[in-house]
Amino acid sequence: MFPTLLRDRDVARKLMDTIIDSPTGRRSMSRLARTCKAMCEPALDVLWRELDSLLPLVSLFPNNIMKRARRPGIGLAKAPNAEDWDRVLVYGERVRRIAYIESSPSVSPSVLAIIVENRPVPYILPHLQTLIWRVDTAAGLERSTFFLNPELQSLILEVGTRVPQLSAYLVNVCSHTQLTAFSFTSPTSLPDTFTDLMRSQNTLEKLALVAPGALSPQVGQWAASLPALHTLELDLTGRSVVAVEGFFDDIVPSGASTPSDASSDSGVFSGDEIDFTEIKKSSLRLTGDLHSGGVLTDLRSLQLTGEVANIAVFLKHITSELTTLELVIEDPPDITDWQDLSALICERFSRALVSLRISATGASRFSELVRSTSRGAVDQTSRHLPLQYLSSLPALVRLDIDLPESSVFHNEDLGYIAKACPNIEILRLCPMARFSGSWGPSLTLEGVSTLTQNCRRLQTLALVLDARAGSTETLSSLEVSSRSLLRLHLGHSVVNDPLHSTILLSHLAPHLESLKWFHEKNRPGYVEANSQGWQKVSDWLPHLQGMRLMERSKTIELEARKPAMKDQIVDATIKKTYVNKFAHVRPKTGEQGIQSTPTLVDRMTEAKPDLLSAFVDATPKCVDTEVDATPQITHQSVGVEPMMADAEVDATPPPETKSMETSFDETENLFRVYDNFHVIPSALPAVLTGLLALACRIFLTYPLSIPKHMLDKSLSMLHAEKANGDEPSHEKHELQVSVSHSTVSTTTEPSNHANPPVCL
Repeated sequence: MFPTLLRDRDVARKLMDTIIDSPTGRRSMSRLARTCKAMCEPALDVLWRELDSLLPLVSLFPNNIMKRARRPGIGLAKAPNAEDWDRVLVYGERVRRIAYIESSPSVSPSVLAIIVENRPVPYILPHLQTLIWRVDTAAGLERSTFFLNPELQSLILEVGTRVPQLSAYLVNVCSHTQLTAFSFTSPTSLPDTFTDLMRSQNTLEKLALVAPGALSPQVGQWAASLPALHTLELDLTGRSVVAVEGFFDDIVPSGASTPSDASSDSGVFSGDEIDFTEIKKSSLRLTGDLHSGGVLTDLRSLQLTGEVANIAVFLKHITSELTTLELVIEDPPDITDWQDLSALICERFSRALVSLRISATGASRFSELVRSTSRGAVDQTSRHLPLQYLSSLPALVRLDIDLPESSVFHNEDLGYIAKACPNIEILRLCPMARFSGSWGPSLTLEGVSTLTQNCRRLQTLALVLDARAGSTETLSSLEVSSRSLLRLHLGHSVVNDPLHSTILLSHLAPHLESLKWFHEKNRPGYVEANSQGWQKVSDWLPHLQGMRLMERSKTIELEARKPAMKDQIVDATIKKTYVNKFAHVRPKTGEQGIQSTPTLVDRMTEAKPDLLSAFVDATPKCVDTEVDATPQITHQSVGVEPMMADAEVDATPPPETKSMETSFDETENLFRVYDNFHVIPSALPAVLTGLLALACRIFLTYPLSIPKHMLDKSLSMLHAEKANGDEPSHEKHELQVSVSHSTVSTTTEPSNHANPPVCL
């Protein structure tokens, strides 16, 4: 059977949704996921679809990085690395709804900080659709921005304290998401620019504002401008009637007009005439003939919190066909205001209202809790909430009233409900109420027969009653037996005779499947005798139900089998009678005209493409670098002077040779200067040659070397003066001496200016 169910995804999903909604559904679904591979993935998707805490995600981290493995919510000992995130990211893709409560001790706020700072991807829950965030600090509110993925559709915020950067947070929300549901609850007022910040969220279908400033005209105008809004929740607690009326001041109803608005006046004498427009509107408003355009015409579900008078004033402006109305009122309400509110609901919303829920505010419940738990307090009598003002609600399917003090109802009230709500299926009348002392519930089990007889669709009934024995008329009537009543919740109901109560209950609800009552001993208002009595009723009821159904089925079969018999004499004699008659037949004709005017509805559809603006910085990067290009100049002086040496040369040729070979030393080559006119003929004697050479040195070489030394000395002194200036001079000076008609080999060395050159 299971493989057949798994082939159809819708059937498998509905089956698993039914399983997980049961009291032990999550445990059963967990076991089902471990049963076989075919059902593992669908079961895991259902298990991880909705999470009430971050604890299941934190538990996916390895134990070695946790402070305590058995209590992962305490915190992480170190930051997780890339491998530690594998399981978290895999299961995070299955999550569609998650809730975070900062004050809850199950998960430490430090865990969330580590997750946000070390996440490997921008969104660890990429397919998240609903985010519920309850925080008391600005840091906790800021961490919710990391879960604002593009697929988010519903955001529910509950901020306990004043957050200075709320405007910046709303800007961040509007820039990352396009929501369909937004809820904001806070004891502090909304920002002054709230409507301007939320102007881009034009796809909202559900809006809940429980904060001071939610009734401003700007908020009312913005809420009325939302084209898809069908669910609205507002808080009217502590507001005046003028403030409630101010919510509709800036809303312009479409098609608002009054009769005879047109005037034939040309405008010449307009300044002298009185404007009767407002007077006409006031008169028509008093007579009820003022037809104005709708306000919040597409609204289908409305939840209001506050005093009954303020709720009635607000509902007078609503012209839409509401299907669900939830009222959270101050208990006990004023009887006059309750009467006006009941009449207004039946007058305005009787044709379309399907569900009506009335509960008490938190302040009223707290007062009742303090009263009931005080030791020295005197038992206060519960008050009666009359239901006769609910005159006509033919489309109502669910009526739920849960008030801590106005919890007394009579059998006549059940008759009013049966008359006003014939199609009701679920009825709850303060099933949590408890009575102590001499006071007990006024409703009886026999009074329920009015509902079972007139409300043929009633399936669930929850109330507190006194199960007395039934009368003979009730037990003998089959019309009071209901085939639709399946579930009955009796709370702290009183039972004195379990047997007679079982007999009456089996007659009223022979097909009853579930019977519940409070049997916890630690619950306030617990009475052991009543709990034991209802336990006996629960044990006996199936047997009596089976016997009644069997008897009734046999009776129906006998009635169907027994034919109707009757003796009668029939005269079968044929008699013929001829009669001539003339008949003037003229058909009757009638003229009837039907005027059919179609109802036209103008609807605008805004098709706005999603645009994405991206800026690319294409400015080239320029770097300024300084380069020192100053040339370095070096001044350097080099003194060059020939070194001279005197040497005697024996130039006497040998007698036997005709040619003379003269060898000169390298030193002599450096200090001798030769010219064409110094050549001495080999025929002259050696003495004459030496004299000529000596004379040449004295008269030619020495006179020429003395001026050169003087020039070099003057240049050395000039360089010394430049060295003592601001900048040293690094110039190089070279001095070369060339003597015409001579070949000289010299060696150049740097000169020392401190020591004058010495000529050898």
